[in-house]
Amino acid sequence: MDFTYTSEQEMLRDSLGKLLAQAYGFDARQKFVRSSDSRCEAVWRQFGQMGLLALPFAESQGGIGGSFSDLVAIGELLGRYLVVEPYVSSILLGGSALSLSDATADQALLRDVVAGDVEVALAHEEAHGIGPVERMTCTLRAVDDGLRLDGTKLLVLGGGHAGTLIVSARQADRLALVRVDPAQPGVTVTGYRTIDGRHAATVRFEGVRLSAAGLLLDDAEDRLDAVLRRALLCLSAEAVGAMQALLEASAGYAATRKQFGVPINSFQAVAHRLADMKIAYSKARALLLYTTALLEAGEGGARDVSLLKAQVSRLGRIVGESAVQVHGGIGMTDELSIGHYLKRILSIESMFGNTDYHLRRVGAAAS
Repeated sequence: MDFTYTSEQEMLRDSLGKLLAQAYGFDARQKFVRSSDSRCEAVWRQFGQMGLLALPFAESQGGIGGSFSDLVAIGELLGRYLVVEPYVSSILLGGSALSLSDATADQALLRDVVAGDVEVALAHEEAHGIGPVERMTCTLRAVDDGLRLDGTKLLVLGGGHAGTLIVSARQADRLALVRVDPAQPGVTVTGYRTIDGRHAATVRFEGVRLSAAGLLLDDAEDRLDAVLRRALLCLSAEAVGAMQALLEASAGYAATRKQFGVPINSFQAVAHRLADMKIAYSKARALLLYTTALLEAGEGGARDVSLLKAQVSRLGRIVGESAVQVHGGIGMTDELSIGHYLKRILSIESMFGNTDYHLRRVGAAAS
């Protein structure tokens, strides 16, 4: 297995890194997060020109057929710069779920998503991570004039700004995907910011009536799992990118901050903490690259991605909390990036099942 990025991926990372360094500095990011916008139009258009919006999709759908390693290559940078653009929500989740449908109207909407003109969001998570169909409380039933959707979805990334929602629901004993206009009667969208600055929403469906044309797939469990695995891989890469930024910032601070006339990295306790951070980061990135290589080779599955999600979340906590300790009281102030990186890691840990949830999935797959 090759654990290095290709020259094309390195060029993409270099171009994206330069863009984010110029347009996504910490102060500029904080100003943007305090606004009500879901994205910076200039950055989003640059994403489109660089091919990032088309990356996950097949060429027949207007995409460029990117690989798992392509997503990891950019995911690390999205975490390093604490990007809040709706890339995960609209492209990797909503757009990828929409791409599962072959209907002409759905494919036309997908092309608008790839062009960066509209946002879509996947409403899937409930109160138990990404559990089995039988535990899903959001239901879809056939009625005389079409379909009826009822239930509540939590932590719908990008849900407050999406023009279309792709909703998972239990239909008898199967998982179905339906396309829903958030403005139609019976849909209530409550938007908010997550602790790491992303837009999300709680969405309630009360007797929402849909036509048969709104049904994307009536047996979508396996195909949606593949979409979620790819998104979890990119989110794990974001966490690893944030860990790298924390490690570098902490090492630099400890080398310049002085106590008793000497840099604090000369103190054994601080030196050991920095060493533990480096080990945790190295473990997380090695597992990220190994899992990516497994998926590229067609040998990875849900168990491998769950193991990655659990380990990156656990190791990310170690790095984030240690960085705060190294920086002392200023580590949790809004004026310093350290606390924001920790929030990004903690936010990723909570998405689509926390550490304990994914460890249980690993154990169940092994039994």
